[in-house]
Amino acid sequence: MALNASTTLPYDTRTVLGVFTDEGFVRHMSEYVGGSLESLTVDGDTSGSFTLTAVRTMPTDRLPDMARKFVGETLSVTQTEQWSAPSADGSREAKLEMTVAGVPLNVAAVQRLIPQGTDTVVDLQGNVTSSVPFLGGKIAGAAEPMIGKALNVQAVEARKWLESR
Repeated sequence: MALNASTTLPYDTRTVLGVFTDEGFVRHMSEYVGGSLESLTVDGDTSGSFTLTAVRTMPTDRLPDMARKFVGETLSVTQTEQWSAPSADGSREAKLEMTVAGVPLNVAAVQRLIPQGTDTVVDLQGNVTSSVPFLGGKIAGAAEPMIGKALNVQAVEARKWLESR
């Protein structure tokens, strides 16, 4: 299933990236959706190329009943973001992968932070796939809108986070 989501934040790209890589914010987002942040590592200096890896435990209460039977009450989700150094215009790009332990679901996407005046457009384009025979399309189809919604929730919460600082 194609994954396409975009939103705009009224902050520069450096500020937006700072929030998205802040352990306190990542923990807040994990807890906001009922999960918990198990670990967050940032390998490299965020002013250049770096890799962020977040491992979260997430509840399955929003999954379809057929999926919950197989996965239980929680899932372990690993999100890896390989960020490029900033471009001349300040834009940033990350290759994003999400895997779910014990579930044949994979998210491969590109997230971009694009300066637009004093704002930043956060754009996510990618694919959600599942290798389960016959049911893979339904599983990926159920996951795709939740991932798109998560980007919008992240933007709303990032704005609140920055306004409270």
